[in-house]
Amino acid sequence: MEDNKAIERKFKTPIIIVSIVIPVAVALLFSVRLKDFGINVEPLSFLPPIYAAINGLTAILLVLAVRAIKNGNRVLHEKLMTSAIGCSVVFLLMYVAYHMTAEPTKFGGEGIIRYVYFFLLITHIALSIIIIPLVLFTYVRALSSQFDRHKKLARITFPLWLYVAVTGVIVYLMIAPYYVN
Repeated sequence: MEDNKAIERKFKTPIIIVSIVIPVAVALLFSVRLKDFGINVEPLSFLPPIYAAINGLTAILLVLAVRAIKNGNRVLHEKLMTSAIGCSVVFLLMYVAYHMTAEPTKFGGEGIIRYVYFFLLITHIALSIIIIPLVLFTYVRALSSQFDRHKKLARITFPLWLYVAVTGVIVYLMIAPYYVN
């Protein structure tokens, strides 16, 4: 039987690959429009409020999961964290689908709000890239029963992931008035 650290080592390379492939694929797909390939698809303009809500749900799941583990409910914690990961995957799929069918939306705010928006957007994007391997390694450590190492990494992962989820909602709310329907 594999020891627990061997399980993590087994997943290390796939996690690194996924952590590189996802941001690169999103960046590439962000610039691809299906209409450029002769595929006439109406813009999926209904998706942004849905994927913003999914970000909000992710934030709620994360907070509930931390509360569950602090109350000693490991089973509930695991279910909530698995759901948060699932929400993040669904968010990512919707986000890419929207951007492959719609033109980019420019933020129209002026003055200090413009700086706030771009600060939130840039930190949201940067941390959304960083969070991928953190979430995956934290999850693998839990699945391989390395709970001390899981807890240590989760103390870093949780606030960053929560920030990404919450700022995703805030960025959406700030840019929503500028979406073209």
